Amino acid sequence: MAGSNVVRCQPTALCDRLCSTDDCMPGTGVYLRHGYIYSSLAGYVLRKNEGEELPVISVVRETEAQLLPDVGAIVTCKVTSINPRFAKVHILYVGSTPLKDRFRGTIRKEDVRATEKDRVETYKSFRPGDIVLAKVISLGDVQSNYLLTTAENELGVVVAHSEAGAQMVPISWCEMQCPRTHAKEFRKVARVQPEYLQA
Repeated sequence: MAGSNVVRCQPTALCDRLCSTDDCMPGTGVYLRHGYIYSSLAGYVLRKNEGEELPVISVVRETEAQLLPDVGAIVTCKVTSINPRFAKVHILYVGSTPLKDRFRGTIRKEDVRATEKDRVETYKSFRPGDIVLAKVISLGDVQSNYLLTTAENELGVVVAHSEAGAQMVPISWCEMQCPRTHAKEFRKVARVQPEYLQA
């Protein structure tokens, strides 16, 4: 899914008019008539942007609809890289439901926690490989990165491994400890660990 942006719209009925051919291109589950695109089945409308072309509009049955991260959804993601301004992640789950496709997300420095935002240091909050519980704020820039936050107490790192390779144990809201070496590392720790994430 790299470089693409998929938006799932409202449910649609058979023969609903979806858009003009000036605004989008037909995909699967639709047909053309007099310059407009219509639904050829009842289901969900998918609008997919590829590069600078017009978005492709398709309709899929409810059982085939891809679950997408919506604003306000709690997602589980894996940190892929960090820099002083933000952490990059791949979104793996919406709630407890795994995603079929890969979606990218960004946790900006100012969205890491609710207080003392100006004192947040990204490398003291996340490390590559960490599993993080976050909330979707919005669909961000043209690279289709979702903007995420871990500002609530229940959000943050839920699984992290030490340099020794052991799964670390939270010891406070900002530290985790390796059970093998007892070394401590800074993290923005989630207060609640969902059952489906526990090893």
